[in-house]
Amino acid sequence: MTEINANYDEPWKEAIGDYFNHFLDFFFPEVYNLIDWLKPITSLDKELQKITADSSDSKRLVDKLFQVCLKDEQEVWILVHIEVQSQYDSDFNQRMFIYHYRAFDLYRKPVISLAILGDEKEKWRPSNYGYDLGGCQLNLNFPTIKLLDYQEKWDELEANLNPFAMLVMAHLKTKITTSNLTEREQWKWYLIRSLYDKEYSKLEIVKLFKFIDAMMTLPSLLQQDLNKKIIKYEEEKIMPLVSPFEQMAEERGLEKGLQRGLQQRIDRDKELIIRQLTKKLGTINTQLQTQVKALNIDDLETLAEDLFDMDSIDDLQQWLSKF
Repeated sequence: MTEINANYDEPWKEAIGDYFNHFLDFFFPEVYNLIDWLKPITSLDKELQKITADSSDSKRLVDKLFQVCLKDEQEVWILVHIEVQSQYDSDFNQRMFIYHYRAFDLYRKPVISLAILGDEKEKWRPSNYGYDLGGCQLNLNFPTIKLLDYQEKWDELEANLNPFAMLVMAHLKTKITTSNLTEREQWKWYLIRSLYDKEYSKLEIVKLFKFIDAMMTLPSLLQQDLNKKIIKYEEEKIMPLVSPFEQMAEERGLEKGLQRGLQQRIDRDKELIIRQLTKKLGTINTQLQTQVKALNIDDLETLAEDLFDMDSIDDLQQWLSKF
């Protein structure tokens, strides 16, 4: 089967942006413990562009820059580099130093530079840059994480609820299935299915679902087969109103047939709630039914939860009057 380019960059960048605290807790707990998480965390995308603007490097890196406050009230910048490709990069150490200095030079604040290596070269583990020449010494040491090391910790990853445990598993299985996309589809299905079995919130399931789907790219036929499995699985699990798969389909504008199926599912859920209301409160007139059917998905979910506390049609009318 022909190879297909995986999409590592966007899922990693979005995941770090959405779950920066989980990112540090998972990979760099020492740094995590320095930060006062009650203070605002600022993502500095514009400042990062200034740091990397003149880079002529054609290799694809994921870079993120954050401004944080430590527990000792010191203001610090955290610069994250992720090398997600599989080739050796002889300039990585130097680039870490250059970006580190530029980040410091912008506002003259301490900088913590961190590196994640997602490549497949076991012995490539850059962690410092420096020289000693003519009495002039320069040295930058930076913490480095090698994702390849987690392959031997698979059981720990599966048991860990940190979102980055799931992302690392997706990354590793995407790498090793570069030339076997049928196996990738099997692993993608395994990881997606495991989301429903973990104690994630609905929002976390949706986000992690999207990260896995974006990274573990498949040819259209294999993706269609996977979509059928997911839909069947969600129906068997009786997913709440709009499932992660359906929400992803809606956001990305997938095939019209799936969109029609999504709308049909929503309509069925509305009819189900009306039947539940009728069973609990008595006959629901046409006007009230129309109001229920006009609710958006989030409000419909809220009604599904609140109807158990209603004792009369008046309670329903009062509830709907808020919309």
